Amino acid sequence: MKKFELLAASALVSLYACPALAQDTPPTTQAQGAPAATAAAAQQVDSRSSDGDDIIVTATKREQTLQDVPVSVAVTGADTIKKARILDLISLQASVPSLKVYQLQSSGQTGFQIRGFGNGTGNIGVESSVGVFIDGVYRSRSASAIADLPDLERIEVLRGPQSTLFGKNVSAGAISIVTKRPQFSWGGGAEATTGNFGNIEARASVTGPISKTLAFRLYGSVNQRDGYYTNLVNKVQVNGRDRYSLRGDLLFEPSSDFSVRIIADLNHINEVCCGAVTIFNGPVTQLIGAPRAFGGVGAVIGNPATAYNREVVYNTSPNNRLTGKGISGQIDWNVGFAKLTSITAYRTQTNDTTLDVDFTGADISNQTTSDSIKTLTQEFRLASDNAGPFNWLLGAFYSDEKIRSGRNILYGADARAFADAVTITRGANGAPAAGAVPPILTLESLQRAAGNTSVVPGQTYFAQGTGIFDNYTLNDQSFSVFGQTDFKPFERLTLTVGGAYLHDRKAAVSNVVLTDRFSQLNLNNVTELGFLPLAIIAPGAPAGARIPTNLFAGLNAVQFFYADTANHGPVNFPNATENGILKGDKFTYLARAKFDINSNINVYASYSTGWKAGAYNLSSDSRPATNGVGRTANPENVEVYEIGAKARFRGGYLNIAVFDEKIKGFQSNAFTGTGFALVNAGSQSVRGVEVEGSYKPFRALVINASGTYLDPKYDSFTRAPCFSFDARCQVPAGSPAGTLPPQFRDLSGTTPAGISKWSANVNAIYTQTISDRISAYVRGEFVYSSKTPLTDTVPASIASAEVKTVNASIGLNLPDQFEIQGWIRNLGNDNYFIGAFATVVQNGSFSGYINEPRTYGVTLRKAF
Repeated sequence: MKKFELLAASALVSLYACPALAQDTPPTTQAQGAPAATAAAAQQVDSRSSDGDDIIVTATKREQTLQDVPVSVAVTGADTIKKARILDLISLQASVPSLKVYQLQSSGQTGFQIRGFGNGTGNIGVESSVGVFIDGVYRSRSASAIADLPDLERIEVLRGPQSTLFGKNVSAGAISIVTKRPQFSWGGGAEATTGNFGNIEARASVTGPISKTLAFRLYGSVNQRDGYYTNLVNKVQVNGRDRYSLRGDLLFEPSSDFSVRIIADLNHINEVCCGAVTIFNGPVTQLIGAPRAFGGVGAVIGNPATAYNREVVYNTSPNNRLTGKGISGQIDWNVGFAKLTSITAYRTQTNDTTLDVDFTGADISNQTTSDSIKTLTQEFRLASDNAGPFNWLLGAFYSDEKIRSGRNILYGADARAFADAVTITRGANGAPAAGAVPPILTLESLQRAAGNTSVVPGQTYFAQGTGIFDNYTLNDQSFSVFGQTDFKPFERLTLTVGGAYLHDRKAAVSNVVLTDRFSQLNLNNVTELGFLPLAIIAPGAPAGARIPTNLFAGLNAVQFFYADTANHGPVNFPNATENGILKGDKFTYLARAKFDINSNINVYASYSTGWKAGAYNLSSDSRPATNGVGRTANPENVEVYEIGAKARFRGGYLNIAVFDEKIKGFQSNAFTGTGFALVNAGSQSVRGVEVEGSYKPFRALVINASGTYLDPKYDSFTRAPCFSFDARCQVPAGSPAGTLPPQFRDLSGTTPAGISKWSANVNAIYTQTISDRISAYVRGEFVYSSKTPLTDTVPASIASAEVKTVNASIGLNLPDQFEIQGWIRNLGNDNYFIGAFATVVQNGSFSGYINEPRTYGVTLRKAF
């Protein structure tokens, strides 16, 4: 608490030192190479400019300059995107310390976090708390937003809840991507790249007039690269790139008061991704690697000692085929007293993936997934003409989305050998296996005791091709109406109030079929073996003592589906007690005051709320404690207090935001080792400070810096998923035989994992004119994130991460608009984990995802 207050006070004091440097006339030029929130102020730094323009942002759904908008927003401009080689949203995070983007088990499983909070991976029923908008069109799932970026004007990252104006699923923040519009003069460009790992890229665009009132822009890109992981089983490269995108854009502008813009796009990804290395091998994984003669499976397993060699052991390759396409139309009409905007869009997204879910060379279990998403959105806005002391904006948003999701998790050829290995006496190298049971309790014995009528030794349970078959449909309809008004009681003061009513209705249907006969058994109710003497399994037992009834209860460790539910099988919905309908609504609002100290410095204070609708758990293997628990997650509710200041001074600018944010009911979707557990955290909070600035000490050099301090906490989280490494998840001493371990643990008062306290980006660009037609630049960048445990589901001693990465580029601008650029990312080959998880059905083992290694290459560009 004291540290936070000290940081906040120090930040504001440093800002108010700026008036001594402030100018009566704000500089309004562009500094090259500015990072997030720097490209925006970039246009304010170069004293050579005299056009008076500041970067325009649309964070409040109307055009304002970055320095004037009283919102914590980071902006990355086109020049920075090019020089820093930002190809997609994953590479954007280096320039925005408050933003984290991570790619986990597949190309489509990419998550976004702002100020430490975000979700939406691992479960297609859960939407991200960070909304992504491309030219105003909402992208509901991360898979539809991960393609290579097209020709861009800028990317805006809005920090904190944005529900009042953006409506849907922006409880943590929003990412707004703005592309270049068609031009009525001919232009375009092309570039080609070659780099290590066999990297080959090509991009091209062209724009120009079709008539006096109609212009077009076409864009296309191809990106191919070998993987930087090697699969030791089949020698296939993993984590490569193989994607392309196409985009067409028409602009009809018969007058300055009316325009229509139509955009059609297609992107396709066909990649082998993503590699997960072994961090720690528990006793079960060691059994998988032990020879069958010694009671093991005899398969290749990963070596934790060589994790950073990026070697994986998959018996099948993780293939990903993702296709997204859509069309949108935007109408802007100046009706005199206001501007009317309509944005209509229809998008489809298909995701097909395969995955070796045991992450070993054994053929134990494999997963195939096929998702189809169809989304129709419509937004209307009416914004006043900014005349007079009152300015207002009214709008409405509607979304209709249909999801079809299918997933199969099936046993492979080694599944029975694996199950036998963990239920016999002899383990690796003939030594007793941890938790092993005597031969009388093997699966063969259980098959007979369970009363099967067709017992086939070695096949009755865990037969190849059996498992679980998931099929879900989800129809989601939502709408919001919103409004905001600014009032200036006098010249320097602006008061803002806004509100939005949001409504969401989800209708879900499940068709889950379980063919895994072993998971269907109630091991606490197996036919009694009391007729057998106890001495069979316990030599020296008293004469007459018999084997207890529930002797097989310990085998529930290899019941992979529904083992801890009442009926040991799926209960599909709708049903007699669940109608499959989830409804919710909320009124969100904001209040803000902004005061202009002078023409170069302003301060603001705000209070705002946010909301994200409840979610259906479309993951049958999430192992709820009882049937019905974990089916849905309640809505997220967010409130944030924020104070900030923005200042321009000779040669640069400085922006500061201090905030206190709380999320009630955060939708936590944690991987437990057998599936994803969807629960609401009671309350999470984060206090923090965001600082960003730019300074140009002389004409050729620009230095940019941005940093974030976060102090997060679980204020209340009493139903966090349980894990064996946590003492709170152990069966209490003295419990009756067969007692199952707790399903939940209390994390209240602890610090959430995966959130670095300190994050920073510092970069500098030096530009040198060589002749009247040739110039050169050098850009260097340092990215830092302090050490943090990766996830609440893996011990900090197993997987923590600290980021210290250097990126650099050097460019030469040549005659006839040619440019050659050399670039390198992760110059020092910094290695760290970006994600970790409890390895599937291998208690005590952990796996993880490693960052991208050093990459480098050369890019040749030609503009016209």
